[in-house]
Amino acid sequence: MKYDFDGKVALVTGAGGGIGRATALAFAASGASVVVSDVNAAGCEETVALIAAAGGRASAHPCNVADSAAVTALVQAAVADFGRLDFAHNNAGINNMGKDEYQDDVWDLSLSVNLSGVMYCMRAEAEVMIAQGKGAIVNTSSINGLVGNGAQPGYTATKHGVIGLTRHGALRWAKAGVRVNAVCPGVIETPMTAPLAANPEMRKLLDSMTPMGRMGQAEEIAAAVLWLCSDQASFVTGHPLVVDGGATAT
Repeated sequence: MKYDFDGKVALVTGAGGGIGRATALAFAASGASVVVSDVNAAGCEETVALIAAAGGRASAHPCNVADSAAVTALVQAAVADFGRLDFAHNNAGINNMGKDEYQDDVWDLSLSVNLSGVMYCMRAEAEVMIAQGKGAIVNTSSINGLVGNGAQPGYTATKHGVIGLTRHGALRWAKAGVRVNAVCPGVIETPMTAPLAANPEMRKLLDSMTPMGRMGQAEEIAAAVLWLCSDQASFVTGHPLVVDGGATAT
């Protein structure tokens, strides 16, 4: 579904590929100008090129969301490019697959990117949106923000934390006209899962992890993000929207 986002401006972090790229493309297809951000500068440029090829407007601003000063500069650049900020999808995150998250450096990296990064983004985005009197923020959590994961303490803790931050922001800024929600993807086919899915047996396992019998697509998460940002969700705030093919219903 396309929304009428003409004249609106969206900021998407982690938009160099996967869910973030899909969301950036969806915003642009609905008429929004899009600020594309990722720690991967080449990925940013590729996403902007895809938007431009489809007739949309976008700018690239690489950013490490774990750097609070860099995030502040990113939001300032978004306003400088397009004059305002209506929507934000704080999607940047890391998974640390194959690493021991009980190790101090891996644990600290998880917290700095997945949790502090979301807080830095929310703080800077909300300041602009409050001044405008309206805005919508969507944070990317995970089904591992709702249920346990015995293999990844850092990922699980930070994704639970993202839901806590989301609820906090929803309450803090509700009367200011800023809605804050989260999406909780299940197993999604993205560059992050591609190394595992390349193995046929592992692909079967990944597909079997949801009752629907398949991995989700990045575009299905993007659709949820756009709905949460749209006026159709005008009375929705503080909500972790699960998009997981039924995985957490079992």
